[in-house]
Amino acid sequence: MRSRPKFLSGTAIAVFTVLTVVLASCSTSETAEVGADGKVTVRYQGWASQVGWSELAESLGYFQKVKLEWVGDTTSGPQDIQAVATGEIDTGSAFNGSVAKLQQAGSKVTGVVSTNGSDTETFHGYYSLEGSGIETAQDLVGKKVGINTLGAYHEYAIKEWLHREGVSDADIKNVGLTVVPPINTELALREKQIEVGNLGTIFKDVALQKGGLHEIFRDTSLIGNLSIATAVFRDEYIDENPEVVKDYVQGVARAIRWAQLRPREEVVNRFVKIIEDRGRNENTEFVKQWKSPGVPVPGGVIEPEEFTLWVDEAVRLGELPAGVKVEELYTNEFNPYANGTYPPASNEEGV
Repeated sequence: MRSRPKFLSGTAIAVFTVLTVVLASCSTSETAEVGADGKVTVRYQGWASQVGWSELAESLGYFQKVKLEWVGDTTSGPQDIQAVATGEIDTGSAFNGSVAKLQQAGSKVTGVVSTNGSDTETFHGYYSLEGSGIETAQDLVGKKVGINTLGAYHEYAIKEWLHREGVSDADIKNVGLTVVPPINTELALREKQIEVGNLGTIFKDVALQKGGLHEIFRDTSLIGNLSIATAVFRDEYIDENPEVVKDYVQGVARAIRWAQLRPREEVVNRFVKIIEDRGRNENTEFVKQWKSPGVPVPGGVIEPEEFTLWVDEAVRLGELPAGVKVEELYTNEFNPYANGTYPPASNEEGV
């Protein structure tokens, strides 16, 4: 149903995807089994002390055919979609640039709905300690900069910002990008284990309440209000289980739309209840800082520029070949806000 260009990049991405492709090819059938309750189990990874859109959709009763199965937590979008490609889980989400790299390296996955983004209330900032003297793009050269994972959104965002600010390619290579889990970034910054740290969403809000941090830049000053990540399924899974994928996407899209239209307090209360009910001994204080969905387009419909921006950068950096067809990286065919089921600006019930 979806053809893929047969590119292999010359980066480390190609190395890990060799295993991905081999393992994925071992599966003889992607046909999902229907359980006694009439639903199909869709395996996914969560994020500790956070609520994903699919989890919200299930809580709101939006799935008719899908039953979620949590198989553990992840702290990395690239790892999440690699697990999809190898068949360890059925769906995962990652930065759009990571999705493009995985596809171009040979893994047949397709984006189906936006999952994360930045807007005026929910954004990612890059911070130094007040009084550190680190304030401009050039000041980052030779410094340790904490991000959640290499090769994903924050590496792209920082490099693109440095490039636009006039920092030379040679100096950009001397910015010390260091992997720090999001939950540990604030502490690592305050204890001077790193000199600049990325803080996003609820982690940022908690850290800023304590003071003592200087904002160097935020991603919305670079990209505006834009979705930056996408949920993916394997192509074979989509081809053999289109109704399951359709139900999953419509549920997630409606959950996003619900959160886009509901009062903040109502959304927060629902998130707290979901976390408490699943009994994983998690902290609910983070979700209480939630401000907005971050995803700006109604129902998470994917827009071409949400991929084009990062593909163009990857081509400039030599991490992707020229000629990548952005329209082959994703599909909106299952999203009710794009396929004619609901009016584009309607509510979660299509009204």
